[in-house]
Amino acid sequence: METIDHTTAAAGHLHHPHTQRAFGTVKKCVAGYGALGVAVLLVDVILSVKGHKVSSFMWGRTGGVLASAVVAYWLTGLAARGSRPAYLRVRIISVVAPLAIVAIDSIPGALPPWFVAMQIAGALVLAPAAFLTNGSGLRAAFPKSSRRSKRS
Repeated sequence: METIDHTTAAAGHLHHPHTQRAFGTVKKCVAGYGALGVAVLLVDVILSVKGHKVSSFMWGRTGGVLASAVVAYWLTGLAARGSRPAYLRVRIISVVAPLAIVAIDSIPGALPPWFVAMQIAGALVLAPAAFLTNGSGLRAAFPKSSRRSKRS
């Protein structure tokens, strides 16, 4: 009598070339998002060193973007290897992060225009990942199933 946790992907769909190609594209989107986050961090550092004002809000936003990029990249790797929980989290991050960036950057006067432009560019780079991870192709690799099988 045992319970089995169904947290891995359906093997047939997971190893399909289209599925792995989609995960490769998601990884590239997340890496691009992270690279733009690093670029924003570098500009923050340069401005700070040159004596320009870099607010704690800007530092926090930059750190949040970088953290979400690192986590999303790691989770995408796990999902590509079959982790359903990682896949579900990538789906959420890829939708929520761009929306949050646009919403927060829309606050008038809160951030300088260059910062807003760079962050929105990052959101646009990440957006295709949301469509891929929520599309039918990758969803087929992670079918909904009962969380636990019944006892024998």
